[in-house]
Amino acid sequence: MTTDFTVRPARPDDARRLAELRWAFKQEDHEGQPPAPVRPLEEAERWIRERLGNGRWRAWVAEAGDDVCGHVFLCPVERMPEPYGDNRPIGYVTNFFVTPPRRNGGIGSALLEALELHARSAGFDTLVVWPSDRSSPLYRRSGFRSPEELLELPLDT
Repeated sequence: MTTDFTVRPARPDDARRLAELRWAFKQEDHEGQPPAPVRPLEEAERWIRERLGNGRWRAWVAEAGDDVCGHVFLCPVERMPEPYGDNRPIGYVTNFFVTPPRRNGGIGSALLEALELHARSAGFDTLVVWPSDRSSPLYRRSGFRSPEELLELPLDT
């Protein structure tokens, strides 16, 4: 495992690089020749900058030298107060990506570890993720498991 990288909280001024990596990440989903993006990169940059700037979302980046080569995002999902149970937030983990040349060197594990440490210290109840086939083994090694009580209703059908 290489350790020539550092993990730190993302800042709003990382938004441009995070948007570039987001586009690269999503283009991997279209193997072969990726289609031309239908949305401008600036839209993602603005969206990321706003969410990191207002503190609603959190993210962590991995840097090798001066280059951001990986990231993971966390969105808190509030729960309604109730009189008998707790209402600690649930964390939605998303946009987890490591650039191809930097994969399998410990960056993904380090990013998830930083996110988990934050979630524990912030009092989150649970972390949830919809993993890809490729990322599922890493999430499982990091302690994620299939839920017993989660249902979903896809609305795009």
